Amino acid sequence: MIITRRAFTAALSLTGLAALASFSPLRLISQAMAQSATDVAKPVSLPDMALGPADAKVTITEFASMTCPHCAAFNAEVFPKIKSEYIDTGKVRYIFREFPLDIKAAAGSMLARCIAKDDAQKYFAVVDLLFRQQSDWVMKNTTETLTRIGKQAGLSQQQVEDCLKDQALLNKIEADQKYANDVLKVDSTPTFFINGEKIKGEASIEEFEKRINPLLKS
Repeated sequence: MIITRRAFTAALSLTGLAALASFSPLRLISQAMAQSATDVAKPVSLPDMALGPADAKVTITEFASMTCPHCAAFNAEVFPKIKSEYIDTGKVRYIFREFPLDIKAAAGSMLARCIAKDDAQKYFAVVDLLFRQQSDWVMKNTTETLTRIGKQAGLSQQQVEDCLKDQALLNKIEADQKYANDVLKVDSTPTFFINGEKIKGEASIEEFEKRINPLLKS
């Protein structure tokens, strides 16, 4: 005997449980993920820094702290593979958002914003440089080392000083971080969202492939 959807609904109605006929755990999960993706995609205080086409089927959003060693390791070992395999081929849009865990991380993020302005390619290059030289500017004299990096990128001494004292910029970074914490429940770095699905921690390229490839085929 084949139980049709209509028969199933009718049977439930006899016991006063008709409302359960429309209950679907998978649908609820799908709706929750869609809502999460919408929340992640909402513009906040600062413009997003992104690589890859805006209409890509998959969007990855990373929340990172410039002083986080796990973020630096991900940047060195996993991100280049994601970039060559997915971003450079137009399959993925990759967004980087600041989530500073301390004042030094905030200073690094501010410098990256000041150097790059609205140039996303330049921004990612500066972020890469800061991660690769993390031990230098985090463990040693932070201001002097960030000033050196800023000058190497074309800023003057005064421009670096003005950048690191820019309270309005710091306020925007803090506001975006608060949104990520309050709404998206980001509480550690790195944290990633792949089309709204959260991944916490320094995931491997295999983990990303496992999640990205089915989305590209859907």
